[in-house]
Amino acid sequence: MGATKRRVARQCRVEATVAAPVTSVWRVIADVTRTGEWSHECHDVVWVGRLSQPAPGVRFRGRNRVGPLRWSRTCEFLAVEPPHRIAWRTVTTPLFVDSTDWTVSLESVPGGTHIVQSYRVTQCPRWWEWIVVRLVPRHMDRTVALAEDLRRLGAVAAADHDFASGLR
Repeated sequence: MGATKRRVARQCRVEATVAAPVTSVWRVIADVTRTGEWSHECHDVVWVGRLSQPAPGVRFRGRNRVGPLRWSRTCEFLAVEPPHRIAWRTVTTPLFVDSTDWTVSLESVPGGTHIVQSYRVTQCPRWWEWIVVRLVPRHMDRTVALAEDLRRLGAVAAADHDFASGLR
């Protein structure tokens, strides 16, 4: 029997419909410092540089954790279209030679928001992929974890909306 090839998922798309208005979901997703409230992997985010609002070219740094493994990545916004679409990429460095484009799209639907999150690996040398699948085997298929992230994102946005509505 031949050995199965272990590969990083080169792209993924997950969707969820959540019971929160699109403006509430947008507020949570656009404030990247809140990512740790809903992400299974990224636990802390800080802005890089003087700017602290999403706009093309603005950067932020995410600190990630999977089991005992910890790392951080700098990301750069590619597109910001409030309140419907936000996109960023992981920035390559001498230590992290891969890059991935991420997009989150929001659509208002009756009773809430339909969220679509997708990513596409744009750069990943084979030798780097070999390392990644051994250190973070969860990156071979991220579908379930990312879908759960969207449900948590919706819950955070719904709680914010309920809190803000109660203040009126």
